[in-house]
Amino acid sequence: MQTNIYTTSIRTERFSAQSWNPIRSLTPQSLSKILDDFHAGRLKQAAMIWDAIEQRDDVLQGAISKRKKSIARLDWEILTLDSSDEAMRQKVILEQFYNNLSCVNAFDENEHGGLSLLIHQMMDAVGKRYAVHELVFKPFKQDNTELLTAEFRFVPLFFFENEGGRLQFVDPETHKKVPTTPGEWLVTTGDGLMESSSIAYLFKHLSLRDWLIYCERNGMPGVKGITQARPGSKEWDMACDAVKNFSAEFCAVMSHGTDIQAIDISGKGVLPYPEFVKRIDDLMYLTWLGTRLINSSKENPTGVTLQRNENNILEEEDAQRISETLNEQVDREVLSRLEGIKQPKAYFRLKSSSNKNLNNDLAIIKTLYDMGVSLSVNDIREHFGINPPLDVKDTLQKWGVHPVAESEEGLQK
Repeated sequence: MQTNIYTTSIRTERFSAQSWNPIRSLTPQSLSKILDDFHAGRLKQAAMIWDAIEQRDDVLQGAISKRKKSIARLDWEILTLDSSDEAMRQKVILEQFYNNLSCVNAFDENEHGGLSLLIHQMMDAVGKRYAVHELVFKPFKQDNTELLTAEFRFVPLFFFENEGGRLQFVDPETHKKVPTTPGEWLVTTGDGLMESSSIAYLFKHLSLRDWLIYCERNGMPGVKGITQARPGSKEWDMACDAVKNFSAEFCAVMSHGTDIQAIDISGKGVLPYPEFVKRIDDLMYLTWLGTRLINSSKENPTGVTLQRNENNILEEEDAQRISETLNEQVDREVLSRLEGIKQPKAYFRLKSSSNKNLNNDLAIIKTLYDMGVSLSVNDIREHFGINPPLDVKDTLQKWGVHPVAESEEGLQK
């Protein structure tokens, strides 16, 4: 069983990493180089910038949090490929594993929890392309039965590099590189939406900065005084003092007949900043959630249905990716360590909350069955999230006939 914990040393880096503000001097040129470095396998700067942006941009913080939480709150189940005793034993093993696992953020151990937190942390890959956990397996006994669970230690991506085509943990104390060996590390992959989001963030905040400067300079009305006094005379100075006393910001004194007019280069008298920032926010929200920040359902009522369908697609895709990652890297490892099993007959699945048209699905299955098409009972059960019965007695009765026996007889015909 694994005993080494590679990530213990990263706690010493907590304060030194947080003392550097990665977005303070961010420019289009520097961001372009950082993104190029990320694709070359040097992940640190991009990962730290993306962390900071995710925490500080109001729209991104809300959209990313919503995307992660919508998956982390889903129910889960252990399904089996058949109803054999072996499959049922594997099902019990995996249920015990997932019910007893623990999860902790190795960089901030105040953040700890169970399976829901693990899924939330795995969803970090949607933004940053990768999410990595160190696996520390822990055997335990229950009713004199040897079982297994694990502690999942989430490690921020800026502790890794990917120059060799496989992620490697870089120890901050020794600078030793540790490969993410299967069975010791859980690596989740995703779309990497923070690359485009960071570009949008940069130009959005450059515009916000310019907008703020404009507001500081022009937010308060100025005071203009006109006098017939000669500049430099006592009367002129008195006019200047009077104008200053009336104005807290901009003020001017001019001779009679003199005027100053603003030149509006926009041609419409409308500032470009609000519309530009609004558009960037809308695109960020659309990128992460498949729906626009500003709901235009009044003008286009069908848009609400389309957006709901897009949300369902994202949820189904995220749930499928998390399930497959755990199937390949965790389920197999647990069953192999505990039972020496190489071909699992039980597996973990997140249950998507998308509303399926059950009547439509049942109608399709019935039509195919009536047409004489051979159907897989296991595929039908998996589609509806139904486990096989424990035995023949563990079935619903239809007019005294076991449905399983009836379906098998029908398929033979």
